Amino acid sequence: LKRGSSNYRRIFRKCKTCSFIYCKNVTFTYCLQVRKKMVEKYVREESMIRGPQFLTTLRSHTVWEHTPVKLYCTVEGYPTPLVKWYKDGVSIDMSSIKYNVQDNVGIHTLEIAKCETDDTAQYTAMAGNIHGQVSTQASVIVKSKSAKAKTYSIHVLSMHFPMLPEIKYTKINITFLETFGSVFGTEGDTVTLAATTTATPNLTNLQPEAQWFRDDHRLSDSKWVKIESARGETKLTLPHLNKDDEGVYTLRMVTKGGDAVHSAFVSCAVPGAPGAPMDIKIHDANRDYVIVSWKPPNTTTEGPIIGYFVDRCETGTENWVQCNDSPIKICKYPVPGLFEGHSYYFRVRAINSHGISKPSRISDPIAALDPTEFERLHAIKLGGKLDVVIYHDDVEDGKKVPGTPSKLYASETDRTYVVLSWKPAPYQGQAPVWYYIEKCLAESGAWQRVNTQVPVRSPRYAVFDLSEGKQYLFRVLAANMYGSSEASEPTEPIQTQELHGVPSAPGQVVATRETDTSLLIQWAEPKEPNNLIGYYIDVCVKGSKDWGSANHKPHKNNKFVVQGLTTGETYAFRVQAINELGLSDESQESSPLSVKAALFSVNDHTTPSAPYDIALLACDGESMVLNWKHPVHSGGSPVVEYYIDKHRHGEHTWREINIPPIKERLFKVEHLSAGAVYEFMVYGGSLAGLGAPSAPSKAFHCDAWTIPEPGPAYDMTFCEIRDDSVLVEWKAPVYTGASPITGYFVDFAKKGSDEWHCSNESHAVSHRYHKVTGLEVGVSYVFRVRAANAEGAGKPSLASNPVVAKAVKGTEMTCTVDEESGDLILSFESCQITESSHFVWKKFYKEITDFSKGIVIKTEGNISKLIFKHPDQGDMGCFSVAVTNTDGVSASHEIHAEELEKMLAKSYGIRHPVIPLKTQLAYKILERGRMRFWLQAEHISSAVTYKFLWITQHIHIIGFAGIIEFVLDHFTEDSEGTFTVQIEDGKARGQSSLVLVGADFKAALADAEHQRSEYVRVKDGPHFSEFLSVHVGDDCSVALICKVDNLKKETALHWFKDGVEITPEGPVNLASGTCKLPISLQVTKRIEHICQHMYTKGRLGFPFRSPGSSATELAIHCTATGIQLQCHMKYYTEEMKIHWLHVERKLSHSEKVRIGGTPAMATMEIIEPTDKDKGLYHIQIIDTDKTYTRTIDLSGNGKPDHIDSIYTLSLTCTVCGDPKPQVTWLKNGAEVYTDDQYLVSLESGKFASLTIKRVSLEDCGRYTMTVQNKYGGESVDIVVSAYKHGDTIPQAKPTLTPKSIIPPKRPIEIPGPKVVTPAPSPAPSHVSSPAGAKSPTSPKGLKSPTPARSMKSPTPTRRK
Repeated sequence: LKRGSSNYRRIFRKCKTCSFIYCKNVTFTYCLQVRKKMVEKYVREESMIRGPQFLTTLRSHTVWEHTPVKLYCTVEGYPTPLVKWYKDGVSIDMSSIKYNVQDNVGIHTLEIAKCETDDTAQYTAMAGNIHGQVSTQASVIVKSKSAKAKTYSIHVLSMHFPMLPEIKYTKINITFLETFGSVFGTEGDTVTLAATTTATPNLTNLQPEAQWFRDDHRLSDSKWVKIESARGETKLTLPHLNKDDEGVYTLRMVTKGGDAVHSAFVSCAVPGAPGAPMDIKIHDANRDYVIVSWKPPNTTTEGPIIGYFVDRCETGTENWVQCNDSPIKICKYPVPGLFEGHSYYFRVRAINSHGISKPSRISDPIAALDPTEFERLHAIKLGGKLDVVIYHDDVEDGKKVPGTPSKLYASETDRTYVVLSWKPAPYQGQAPVWYYIEKCLAESGAWQRVNTQVPVRSPRYAVFDLSEGKQYLFRVLAANMYGSSEASEPTEPIQTQELHGVPSAPGQVVATRETDTSLLIQWAEPKEPNNLIGYYIDVCVKGSKDWGSANHKPHKNNKFVVQGLTTGETYAFRVQAINELGLSDESQESSPLSVKAALFSVNDHTTPSAPYDIALLACDGESMVLNWKHPVHSGGSPVVEYYIDKHRHGEHTWREINIPPIKERLFKVEHLSAGAVYEFMVYGGSLAGLGAPSAPSKAFHCDAWTIPEPGPAYDMTFCEIRDDSVLVEWKAPVYTGASPITGYFVDFAKKGSDEWHCSNESHAVSHRYHKVTGLEVGVSYVFRVRAANAEGAGKPSLASNPVVAKAVKGTEMTCTVDEESGDLILSFESCQITESSHFVWKKFYKEITDFSKGIVIKTEGNISKLIFKHPDQGDMGCFSVAVTNTDGVSASHEIHAEELEKMLAKSYGIRHPVIPLKTQLAYKILERGRMRFWLQAEHISSAVTYKFLWITQHIHIIGFAGIIEFVLDHFTEDSEGTFTVQIEDGKARGQSSLVLVGADFKAALADAEHQRSEYVRVKDGPHFSEFLSVHVGDDCSVALICKVDNLKKETALHWFKDGVEITPEGPVNLASGTCKLPISLQVTKRIEHICQHMYTKGRLGFPFRSPGSSATELAIHCTATGIQLQCHMKYYTEEMKIHWLHVERKLSHSEKVRIGGTPAMATMEIIEPTDKDKGLYHIQIIDTDKTYTRTIDLSGNGKPDHIDSIYTLSLTCTVCGDPKPQVTWLKNGAEVYTDDQYLVSLESGKFASLTIKRVSLEDCGRYTMTVQNKYGGESVDIVVSAYKHGDTIPQAKPTLTPKSIIPPKRPIEIPGPKVVTPAPSPAPSHVSSPAGAKSPTSPKGLKSPTPARSMKSPTPTRRK
């Protein structure tokens, strides 16, 4: 070849991806890189590309008939190969009890426990994984004891099976001297597992090989696992424990003649923030992207996972780069933007409310390369041994446009991306080829190019940023520098996956004993797996809510052995399912189980007894439907499968019908001969093996049934066995006859008697259960069932097993409403229970399986509860419960409509409680014209919240009295309307409203404006701080004295006598604010007349006779609202200096304490007294020269604070009217309802009564009875007073009870109570209206006692 020639350029031009070109046996300036150099670009771990291979192959066996045989083989590979067994090329049924197939950490065995001559065959074990499959074969010859059979077998095998020599190995017994136990470590620990063995005989050249496995995966030396083995010793070290290392570790010591195995569990806990994700895997690696997936951590002891961050690092560097800006919520993420030819590591971090977890263990290195690049390479022969490796498109073949790609399909779909693959068109040319991908929404027709910026060179591409759950069409175009091809045929509509959510919760969790430190946990798979990854198991001690994780790595199977438990302790378990979106809800808790060694092992079990009572249920001339009863004795383990043998009448050979086992006690035997007679036998199988066969059945004729009546019912069961009744359940007949089944008849007879009695002869029951009554206690009965249709009653079922009519103690079910949650609960406590017992709840004797309506079954020990979280009218019916593996323990309860209505009302009251109010919303006018709105509740907590509708102002609680108030600073004309307060205290709620409109609002507004003007006048101008009083000096001089505040220079003082201004003698000095008018003695009587007149107006305190000296001892008087203390004296005015004290604490006028009086006595009233109001009370009357004190003790002095509970008060009134009137009772304005304290009744439509039970001081008050119909009505008030033991009860004066006429209203409205002043004594002028006042208008007495407006000098009374 000449340098520069066209052939030279064609073959030896510089490669696009290489710096040098090599040519075999030729030296040039430029060299071509060969295929080996391209392979070095890929970074692969050996374990990722290892196909299956057999370390030990099958060997042939020759055995005698009825002896066992076991075939062995050992296989390895990654991923773990799946092994399938074949007999003469036909797959062996693994569920058959005849074959025992096991996989013990890479050792696969097929055992035939009892060989027959028909087991002579060629057996094949085929192992396969994603990298390929291999097989190994062996022959099994079963020799018959007869020579003929022996000759026949050898003859057959000489034709079909090569006879292989039997290889025998020296039997070496391996014994473990030291073993390792379960390890419970934390992330980052160093864990070592070590074992010591001895071999007998101990041959130097036949030492056992140590093989380590984790969860059936063979381990080898790596960065994370160190294995050391020497003579008789082996050790495995995990230098940095991680959750990926959690699992069952198995050491297998292997020799040619046998092996020994030991296993233990290694757990890895993660303290602190969320645990790291695990099991990082790389999918679909390409030249510029990869897809990373992982498994989420367990979050039992941590907060829920918020999301994940994915990091990448180029090999050879330590520079980790975060791939996603915001956390992703699913456990799969496509990582784009990689550089072709570069290799990367990946890791994942989890995030929750506590922070970011440690990073996961890094992935295996992966190279970003085109997986189809090798397909485009080919070798060119240059002659002899000389060849050059080049690309197809490096060969010149003119300037051609590439052909159209074909076979476009989606190799992977996810929620937001689709991976497309296609077949390139044949092409040879120098110009490089690239591809364009186009997409469009199905049925839209609008095509959009996906990769406009980055050309695609490989026939594989991932399209990202798709919408979830949408259908798309895709097509691809090939292009080079000379143009582009036609678009390929569009794909079929490809739908992206929808986010189905996390899996549903796993089903029932069952714990069984394993060892004295472990328990076996089993559970039902979730109904909605949604791409299930595995399970997490939680454990807690009984009575505690401190749940911990039993495993920190998702467990794939629905069985798990929880290790490291405390012997004798009792535990409960729950399970969560997990997928790439997260964890499911927790399953229901298992029944608590104490840890101790199992009572028996598998070896302790015995085979089950024989089934019996084989019945024919239907026949169509070619098949028969059979049913039988399960064995009486299971042998210690449940009977899980059955086998049926048949033989034709007259033959002696029994033939097996079913190769796979039967799980139910109902089977259709097919391929029978019409008109023939058959007999059948049934075997029961359990964990212990195959049991004895049943007795042959009756001879059944294979003739098609044409009878019009139904066939027999079957599978009778019994529950609710009582002294005189039994409830029978059964299954419907298989053969229904000429018409549908309309009902059933139940017959019973005493054991040993042929005299049958029909329990429901008068009418057939339509359901498949019936309670047979009228039985004799202690007598044994048998039962049968007959189905009926329009043609009549059909064949009776086989007689049942005998049942003794005798009740089991403690079989009653209770139905209650939970006082806290309001749930409706059916509860049953079993008097008998075993470890294998479980509770079966039924409605109308059909097992409850639908829990979507808030029905929950909760079982703890021997108590099971059926809980209705959302009870409604649909929960009416008959509910029953039965306890398995007991002497028929069961019970039932029927919820009738009336009972359900009461329980629903109670449940509603518990879930929606009402806060009782002592007083409804009322108002009071304060100084400055401010409005105080307030109400008082019975009981509220410190967590109570309020909401005032109309306006929001200052809100607070006063003391512990439950008073809620808010103050409106500016009460104006715009304030007219309805004021409402809403109270919420936990689940309890309350509301009260006050309407201020029309005349009521105008009166309140006028009063507020008056108080506002008085405040302004007192604040801005001169005012009397001490009102006019008479002062008598030591020299018997008389003067009128007053004191004025807020004086100014221009202030002038004017004196008036009988309306005529007078001028005082001498100069007037106002500097001290005291004004004095001397009075001559000759006008004393006139002055006395004026003073007396002023006294009657309540304006002056008359000092001539000391009122304090005339004060009597304090007296107690009961009022409608509380207790009033009275002090009688010669005279009393509000201007007198009088102080009331409670245990040395001065009292002031408030809502709780009302201070006032009459002209003849001073009073102090305690509103609704409580225990805090007990103690000594004092009144101090301060004179000019002396203070008078009176005291009374209200501490009780050992007397009871209330009337004995034996007293009952009944208020009765006769009412009449047409139409019948409506009667309402009120106490202090609040309506009275029937409860534990009060009973409201209306007898015969005319005798209305209110009964107060256990009368106490709290029942004092004003009671109002209102009677009304559409023509109007009346109301009457009754004041009830109660007195302590020993107190003097005043003599009641017979008076007519006043009545109030109510005008007619339509529609009828029950009016509120009237505001009436307490009867015993009138309230002072400044006391507020009594509690519970409905009228929005403040009584006139609430205003400040000011003089009439006609007076020239308004002098308001002094406010205390």
